Amino acid sequence: MSRLERPEQPPALPPSDFPRCGVLLAQLGTPDAPEPSAVRRYLAEFLSDPRVVEIPAVLWQPVLRGVILPFRPARSARKYRQIWTDQGSPLLVNTRLQASLLRGLLGEQGFDVEVAFAMRYGTPSIPSVLRTMRESGVGRLLLLPMYPQYSGTTTATACDAVFAELARWRDQPEVRTIRSFPDDAACIDALAARIEGRWMAEGRPGHLLMSFHGLPERAVRLGDPYRREAELTAGLLARRLGLADGEWSLAFQSRFGRAKWLEPATDASLVALARRGVTEVDVTCPGFVADCLETLEEIAIEGRDSFLAAGGRRLRYLDCPNGDPGFVRALASLVALHLAGWPCRRPDEAAVGAASRSGAPAA
Repeated sequence: MSRLERPEQPPALPPSDFPRCGVLLAQLGTPDAPEPSAVRRYLAEFLSDPRVVEIPAVLWQPVLRGVILPFRPARSARKYRQIWTDQGSPLLVNTRLQASLLRGLLGEQGFDVEVAFAMRYGTPSIPSVLRTMRESGVGRLLLLPMYPQYSGTTTATACDAVFAELARWRDQPEVRTIRSFPDDAACIDALAARIEGRWMAEGRPGHLLMSFHGLPERAVRLGDPYRREAELTAGLLARRLGLADGEWSLAFQSRFGRAKWLEPATDASLVALARRGVTEVDVTCPGFVADCLETLEEIAIEGRDSFLAAGGRRLRYLDCPNGDPGFVRALASLVALHLAGWPCRRPDEAAVGAASRSGAPAA
């Protein structure tokens, strides 16, 4: 036969020469220390993101530099000091733990993947972690923003940072992203199991408040799906817990500035619950996968004080998944689904032996 009839095939790459697969967990960020100077650096980066503050820079930057940054860092630093640990920021500690546990579990399941984490604002930064992953041979990248519900202010800006860094590279990796996971059954089950475990040990409250991070209403009017996805998560979690109408409610926390934000507000909801005679309330934050300032200080400290001052008797904060084994298994399942089709599973010895005998590359 001629060459046209039997084209020569390029030699197959051995498994060791395939680009490695990597998973990058992207979190929001945290100051490096609970000190005004560190908080100022963090807030300057965070509040300069046009995805976060949708005001033209020429109008916003004078306000940020002249009004907010001179005063807010000292107040925020005092709050951070209340929740800081010996290992550092709770968000950093918990995210590092999640990455480590996910790496171990995926390895046990036969995946040969690099698992790393980065912060959108602060350290370790997304650009620096991406460069480290490149040096370790990662040529296929799965990005997992650690926000169950999508928002342009969180998920999209993490994607922005990744692709802005990759725009500087001549040889880019293959990239996939996980948009959001508000209705992932395994994640909902893991959240419910944690709550049920607390209730079995400590009793059920009169009411469960599900508090999600807030967002300006304008963002939703312009098409941000965050509220819809938050309501989806809350409804599924309530159903999974067997809660009837009136036994739970949804609210939004962390308002900032003078713009109208999503309602009902968490602080107002807690006061209203106490005033209508609810003496015991549990608060869970299904929009956060790792504890941070917004959960440990805003809910567990400020929220409790507001509820008790309004006449409530007990507010119990139900912590985020953090390193919960059930939640890590749910993350592993989600990651495995999105890695499908990439050569990132370790071949077993039988497959390698059969491949070598046949002259074909191992699967």
